[in-house]
Amino acid sequence: MDRGEWFCAEGAVEELCQAGDFGRALSVMEPFVAAGWRAALYAKAEILLRAGRRTEEALDLLRPEDSGWVSTTECRDLAEVLGKAGRIDEAIELLVPHLDKSWLLSVLVDITDGQGRDERVLELIAPLVDRAREARGEVHRDYAFSDAQELQARVLERAGRADEAIRILGQDIAGRRFLAQNTLIAYAELLARHGRLDELRELGGGQDAHTVLDIYAGALRSHGRVEEAEAVMRDAIAADDWVGYRAWLSSMLLAEGRLEDAIVVAEPGFGWYDCSNLLAPLVHPLLDRPEELLYLVEHPRVVPHHGHEEFQHWWRAWALAGLGRVDEAITVAGLDRPWTDPRIVKADLLKRAGRLDEAADELRALGTIKAREELCEILVLQGRADEAIAVHPTVAEQRAAEPKPKPVPLGDNGYSLEPPF
Repeated sequence: MDRGEWFCAEGAVEELCQAGDFGRALSVMEPFVAAGWRAALYAKAEILLRAGRRTEEALDLLRPEDSGWVSTTECRDLAEVLGKAGRIDEAIELLVPHLDKSWLLSVLVDITDGQGRDERVLELIAPLVDRAREARGEVHRDYAFSDAQELQARVLERAGRADEAIRILGQDIAGRRFLAQNTLIAYAELLARHGRLDELRELGGGQDAHTVLDIYAGALRSHGRVEEAEAVMRDAIAADDWVGYRAWLSSMLLAEGRLEDAIVVAEPGFGWYDCSNLLAPLVHPLLDRPEELLYLVEHPRVVPHHGHEEFQHWWRAWALAGLGRVDEAITVAGLDRPWTDPRIVKADLLKRAGRLDEAADELRALGTIKAREELCEILVLQGRADEAIAVHPTVAEQRAAEPKPKPVPLGDNGYSLEPPF
């Protein structure tokens, strides 16, 4: 197998499956299966399941040849397919011997969601939760099961025992018997989902404010208390002008349709070295709203610091292309820069403007390895899966196109003549 079209093939397979053409989807995946790629075996099994009535064939693909030994990857893949086939008890029993691998614990929780096996899962999680609590007090902490507490709370919640989940996890948070920040976030989000705003406010006002205050403000907003949410974050900024508070508040104001206010809140950070922490959260929600995006990037307050100017140029080009102003976009994108191929950039902007045929023509005319990779993506978007796979460069072609390392000249003594910096 010497073709490198895996990602393109994945996109083509999804297109074919959505169209109900499972036979062609299988034929696209077959060369990868023949090459022995584990990911391809799993993808083929999923196609068979989506096609219906081919469960055993799908499972046979993933069963290990040596039934006495199963790797964690094989275990995960087979358990997930068993779960999708509705054979939950088999999936659980397959995972049980491997739960000392913490990442398989989340697989267990995922595949049993809504399957009536919550009590069994809680029984399996309990000793791992105890290990996580005990690890907090150890000098050399074992972080292997740092997510066990939040997974236990998740299963309790979905089993209709949210109060119990809040009580147990809350005791661990109060006693600082947890290992990872994610556990604290999970507790705050649990409180928010169940309207426990007083407890969440208290949590957000303590030592973990940087981690959870935005969750409290978000809960206020979701309950229709937008002005209170804004006040909470403005007070926090006044007391502690932390970038995270400004980023959250500016994003909320943008979501409320207050673009000008969002810019004013974020603007003081645009002069900081890593201004992208404040600018990017405003840009990303506007990528599909080109008129507002253009207003943002052309706003006089938005002056990226140091090396961030190219991002502003590219965002502006993206906005212009979205408005159909492709010629302006191409000019703004800075096509004279040595690290960009202007034709690749032009094709990308044409794609952004919805002019897929023109973008494809540009890439076909260019014909480079990179152009063919980009063309593959456009053809997939057009639903032309077979053409996409055919045009994608082979692995051999991709390797041949990689830049060769520059030879280092050596002196008579065998040492490099080039300076070390």
